[in-house]
Amino acid sequence: MSAEAAAKSGIQWSIEADGHRAVLAEIGGTLRAYAVDGVELLDGFGTDEISPGSAGQILAPWPNRIRDGRYVFEGVEYQLGLTEPARHNAIHGLVNWSRWRAVEQAADAVTLEFDLPAQVGYPWSLRLRTRWSVSADGLRCVQEVVNTSEANAPWGYSVHPYLRLPGVTVEDTVLQVPAKSRIMADNRLLPIGAVKVAGTEYDYAEPRRIGTAVLDVTFGDIDFDADGITAVTLADPGSDRRIVVWADEKFRYWQVYSGDTLHGERFRRSVAVEPMTCPPDAFRTGRDLVVLTPGETWTTSWGIRA
Repeated sequence: MSAEAAAKSGIQWSIEADGHRAVLAEIGGTLRAYAVDGVELLDGFGTDEISPGSAGQILAPWPNRIRDGRYVFEGVEYQLGLTEPARHNAIHGLVNWSRWRAVEQAADAVTLEFDLPAQVGYPWSLRLRTRWSVSADGLRCVQEVVNTSEANAPWGYSVHPYLRLPGVTVEDTVLQVPAKSRIMADNRLLPIGAVKVAGTEYDYAEPRRIGTAVLDVTFGDIDFDADGITAVTLADPGSDRRIVVWADEKFRYWQVYSGDTLHGERFRRSVAVEPMTCPPDAFRTGRDLVVLTPGETWTTSWGIRA
């Protein structure tokens, strides 16, 4: 493993094994790059760039959006900063622009850690520890969080990698999502209900081209295999090349985003595939929200195979 300094995304940690190479960035503990046999599969960003469109970021202690940044937890109302002011939402948590530190290092793995302090709107302290590793099996991420405060804390988690198959457009990418429903959203991208996807334009239970579909969709009622793993697949229709994003049983939702609101060259250039432990607005609805008791350690894992 090697490390180097960079201006905007901070220190870079590179891990390599069996033809797989990943780069992690200090700012946000972000997955900045991932390549297999020299072929980039992650639509990442440069060392001196600010992560565009939340590329590669960890989204915690909540993923997606909270309506008006306001929620009630155990009878107390809290107000978060509105980090998506145009839609009057709090978006993507509190750790994605912080400086993480390396606490364990090896040629094929690095563990990054961040202590989230109690603050206005989220008065609980957490210790986040992320172990990134690469091998012949692909990229693996093990996420651990410890509630270091003296009260119960609400928790949700996701990650935001953008993926692309070289030479394959978003339109031609074949997508498979093992889901039976999707969450309907209003014009602020907040949930207003759920519907079945079978037989609709959002049915990707069987692999099919994305085509002209505009996707920024939360899929639910997802399927797991016998080992408790769920997976979304992006495939090249002209070959057997595939990218598989997998996640363990603690992830109950998939967010798939085709990049239609990104600007310039990033417009519909890649597909964000985000495993989420809870749906949007979970701090308000309580839907699949994790409650961390004082001192509790919570762990999950996900990864990418090619």
